[in-house]
Amino acid sequence: MTFGFASSPAASLSTSTASASRVLEPAEWAAAGIPLLRNPREVVSGLHARHHPRPSTAVVAVLDPDERLCASASFTRRAALADGWMFRNALLSQLRRVIPHDLRRRTPVRTAVLLYCREGDARWTEEDGAWMWGLRDACTLHGLRCGAYITLTHDGWQVLGEGRGGRRPHAHSAPEPFATADAPPPVPRTGGPVSEVLRRAAAR
Repeated sequence: MTFGFASSPAASLSTSTASASRVLEPAEWAAAGIPLLRNPREVVSGLHARHHPRPSTAVVAVLDPDERLCASASFTRRAALADGWMFRNALLSQLRRVIPHDLRRRTPVRTAVLLYCREGDARWTEEDGAWMWGLRDACTLHGLRCGAYITLTHDGWQVLGEGRGGRRPHAHSAPEPFATADAPPPVPRTGGPVSEVLRRAAAR
């Protein structure tokens, strides 16, 4: 996966100073001390299977300290411009809908991550920078740690600022079924003629 810079017609920003300041460059994001995901592939696959994102879909998720999913929500980007303030408001609205804030804690315990499915390649765009700004600000206002920003394109997925990624899932791949490891084992049936035969055989 490549990591670089690209301009996107769909991600053009307003030329105003206010809008330009609501974008985080990759260097700023890398210097912000964003916590690394222990298993990004598992997080991405889980969110993809749960929300089936398509281009222009954002998935915000809250993870506990053990990277277990606490809550998640997906929505379609409707803003005409890639503006961090608008993205912050959209993310904050979703967070408030699915999970209580942690503003009473001195130190954030839970972490919010953002998966954004879009067209184009995996290189950073100004739209990505606006989402990064929005995620960081929304986390501050909801009492969460700001976690990874992940793009999902036709090339695959990539954790921006870390250089980690993979080819599947990608923006147009079919969702994989949920892992069955966490599913409770089926309850054995009792009673009936088969059970009676087995009971008699065991008693011999």
